[in-house]
Amino acid sequence: MASPAAHTFILGSEGQLGSELRLALRERMDPSLLLCTDLKAGADAGLARFETLDILDFKAVEDLMERHKPRHVYLLAAMLSAKGEANPGAAWKLNMDGLISVLDLSLRFGVERVFWPSSIAVFGPESPRDPAVQAGYMDPKTVYGISKLSGELWCRYYHNVHGLDVRSLRYPGIISWRTLPGGGTTDYAVDIFHQALARQHYTCFLEEGSRLPMMYIDDAIRGTLELMDAPAAQIRCRTSYNLGAMDFSPGELAAEIRQRIPSFTIQYEPDFRQAIANQWPMRVDDRQARQDWGWSPRFDLAATCDTMLEALRRVQ
Repeated sequence: MASPAAHTFILGSEGQLGSELRLALRERMDPSLLLCTDLKAGADAGLARFETLDILDFKAVEDLMERHKPRHVYLLAAMLSAKGEANPGAAWKLNMDGLISVLDLSLRFGVERVFWPSSIAVFGPESPRDPAVQAGYMDPKTVYGISKLSGELWCRYYHNVHGLDVRSLRYPGIISWRTLPGGGTTDYAVDIFHQALARQHYTCFLEEGSRLPMMYIDDAIRGTLELMDAPAAQIRCRTSYNLGAMDFSPGELAAEIRQRIPSFTIQYEPDFRQAIANQWPMRVDDRQARQDWGWSPRFDLAATCDTMLEALRRVQ
């Protein structure tokens, strides 16, 4: 018997956000109606239907959409900040061509809602940094940030011109334990927990006082689903919503870990990622998300540290 058509797609399901989103969606719907895709299967890919897919292969994406005609599509395939700076042409192609292809195909096949993630990388050194405002001057200096800002404008264009219901969040740094760091500037805040448990020491690629906005993965997933669940009339921002939770520096995070692992030590050896961090906000103003669809974070720094260390101790 042929498998039923999938109600929901996660395109780029094996990264930090996609792997957690897959688990959350499985709890909300019949897993047979969820289809996940990526370049290759991850360790947990068997928890949902999975197909290998290159988001840049337009014909393959078209065939998949035609076969299933999904109602909801989460497009998460992207190249992150640090890797993008090492290969800007490839980052632009993946981040932009993949988005526009999915927007075009979503229109053609009647997708009801599309989610696409943006980032605090849309801000730059001349943008307000403390906090980054919802609608203000943006001057990203990385290819990742440039592609995200361009993508926000494409999402608004497809909504305004074609009526496509595209929704987006500007994620801060995301902290999670299930996936390893994936090439982002904020990934020190993930790796530090692994190293604290394995070696009681961490060498940080950012300066001690580099304050950045951060979020625990459970809040990021919940915010994503709450945004997608909200009635269309409540979604007043059609570029991307600022999404906030907490902010801290590597020094503050290290001090919090040291309260739980007294032998933990840290040293600071900033590399090229420091220049990226210097362009990004220290905090974000997310009042519009709170007002429009009721966003409210649940995890602060202390709760994040407790949860990360407890989870990693179980799996290491």
